[in-house]
Amino acid sequence: MSKKKLQIKQLNAKMQHIKPALNILPEGKWINITRTTLGITLQQLGDKLAKTRQGMSYIESSEREGTLSIKALKEVAQAMDMTLVYGFVPKDESLEALIERKAREIATEIVRRTSGNMKLEDQENTDNRIRESIEERTKELIDKMPKALWD
Repeated sequence: MSKKKLQIKQLNAKMQHIKPALNILPEGKWINITRTTLGITLQQLGDKLAKTRQGMSYIESSEREGTLSIKALKEVAQAMDMTLVYGFVPKDESLEALIERKAREIATEIVRRTSGNMKLEDQENTDNRIRESIEERTKELIDKMPKALWD
């Protein structure tokens, strides 16, 4: 197994562990829900962070809006004796599925463009041959993982 494929496999395994967390709570409400569940007031949390009640209210609204920094989230987590956890999870089922989808998109574009040119020259391919070509090109792109996958 190549080094790149091993890295993908290992990172994917880590991502699969955090994927279930996507369905736990709505985005942007961790501070408020955690604080209120524990019975911590805005003033109490603010005191631990040297912020006013209004400052804490602003932090909670910033989290909801998605403008709160990771550094600030870490500080709030520490003030509540917790640890901030963050990560990336592919929208596809796995990293491998993401890479395959991207490779298939590019392969389809390349094969369709080539097939279109051949059609103009009266050398049209069959639908079956086009599908085979897309599969072959997809496999090549997955193996080579060119930077163009991410354009």
